Amino acid sequence: MTPLVSIENVSKHFGAPSVPAIATLCASIKPGQVTGLVGPDGAGKTTLIRLIAALLTPNEGRINVCGLDTIRETSAVHASIGYMPQRFGLYEDLSVMENLVLYAELKGIALSERKATFDRLLTFTDLARFTDRLAGRLSGGMKQKLGLACAMLKLPRLLLLDEPSVGVDPISRRELWRMVYDLVHEGVGVIWSTAYLDEAENCAEVIVLHEGKVLFEGDPKALTATMDGRVFHVRGAGADRRRLLASALRRPEIIDGVLQGEAVRLVIAKEAAAPTSEELSPSQNLDISSVAPRFEDAFVALLGGQPKRSLPLDTSPAQVSDDIPPVKAQGLTRRFGAFTAADNITFSIKRGEIFGLLGPNGAGKSTTFKMMCGLLRPSSGTAHVDGLDLYKSPAAARNRLGYMAQKFSLYGDLSVRQNLEFFAGAYGLSGAKKRAAVERVIAAFDLTSHLANNAGSLPLGFKQRLALAAAIMHEPPVLFLDEPTSGVDPLTRREFWSFINAMVDRGVTVMVTTHFMEEAEYCDRVALINRGMCIALDTPEALQASVKSEALPNPTLEDAFIALVEAQNKTGEKAAA
Repeated sequence: MTPLVSIENVSKHFGAPSVPAIATLCASIKPGQVTGLVGPDGAGKTTLIRLIAALLTPNEGRINVCGLDTIRETSAVHASIGYMPQRFGLYEDLSVMENLVLYAELKGIALSERKATFDRLLTFTDLARFTDRLAGRLSGGMKQKLGLACAMLKLPRLLLLDEPSVGVDPISRRELWRMVYDLVHEGVGVIWSTAYLDEAENCAEVIVLHEGKVLFEGDPKALTATMDGRVFHVRGAGADRRRLLASALRRPEIIDGVLQGEAVRLVIAKEAAAPTSEELSPSQNLDISSVAPRFEDAFVALLGGQPKRSLPLDTSPAQVSDDIPPVKAQGLTRRFGAFTAADNITFSIKRGEIFGLLGPNGAGKSTTFKMMCGLLRPSSGTAHVDGLDLYKSPAAARNRLGYMAQKFSLYGDLSVRQNLEFFAGAYGLSGAKKRAAVERVIAAFDLTSHLANNAGSLPLGFKQRLALAAAIMHEPPVLFLDEPTSGVDPLTRREFWSFINAMVDRGVTVMVTTHFMEEAEYCDRVALINRGMCIALDTPEALQASVKSEALPNPTLEDAFIALVEAQNKTGEKAAA
């Protein structure tokens, strides 16, 4: 089979040749299938996609795309491919239809062909009902569908998708995959770059990149199979499971570990003996069982295991009486004109608990989260942080919480140290307390080598560290995290959650929003928001059990999310009819 893309000894560097973004890389992409491009942040995924798209020129080597040389036949390559960049690249102040018309002009589609082309794409993406809506007002999933439609105005031979599912809920992710496989059945070859490693299992082949080099190329099932007998579930630790995970990761034979609901998932080094209850926790009778590996287990092992840093903070957050729920929402409702975005949302969070707020794009999750942070005033209802009403005592309540926004919200043109000093002052710290707080988080998050660097130039993992450091400098008892690891790779995600688990172990209460269902399994309980209402509130394992059936004998949390949302949508549609 003739490769759709052939990459021969390609290198690409920006600035110093000694630090290449792509280093003497060889690979081939087959036609008529989805090829996954996976790797940690900074591995070279986006650089490689832009080289294949003939948007960058290699310093050495050659790339052949659809039989065309990317250097000598650049225009012909552009005409043969569809490209959807990592960041939403359309015009947010234009409507869905206006964006389609603009891209049709840019791609030279004849006027006589446009109506049929638009009708086909709008039906394909289910955007026909939203042609007049501004692109900037679309949900995350709908934005990705519009981006895909614009990339598909001319049916390409090769479709390049650079992390298309970042920030997209599980239902929209499945719809994107369905659409992509419909294209594959029409003969389109697809390269799908992703930070979500469950998506790699949907690919016919994967290319694993690290530091610009190929670590693995081939069937993802073959890589996963190398982990047989090396993955275990540990149950019985109960409320001590976070402490058990941290302790297990200090053992040299444990190369990876995550929380999965009430279980701790551990991965052992090659040829290491299976863990025992006596080794992990002599005082507990733990149930340890071997489980099937996932592609993510193999990926982390291929990269040498997860980072084993812990959070060396000696101080504990200020505490109040455990009789007062650290976070409480009572009847929270928010209307925008005639539209109710959040309807009578009620819950309370226990001290030292991680509480997840989940929901599809546009379901009211973000509205609820903003009301709980004091960023949006409710139409009715109340929100309390450590017994303080966010709207009667806003300043005092906000001083009791730390907030990490979905998008990097620090000052990119200030250095790391300047950002920390600014936010310490914003949280009311001064003098010796301010200096001590800044030095404490610098040491805790290993920021010393980056103190003089502008925050905007940091690698994504260090941006996450800095944002979390800024949020906890005043040692708040409550921490609100809005999609804190959206788009980051599994290694960075694990390091981030090791910090969070360490703080929770010291009594911090955390509320988090996420679209990453495996991340939601770190939560003690989750609330599922849909159509502005809380439709389920329970532990992750209880939600999974609630949708168990003959068709779904072992449902994942993603299966539960989709089943519960779709059931409520059907109920809502019947009521509307």
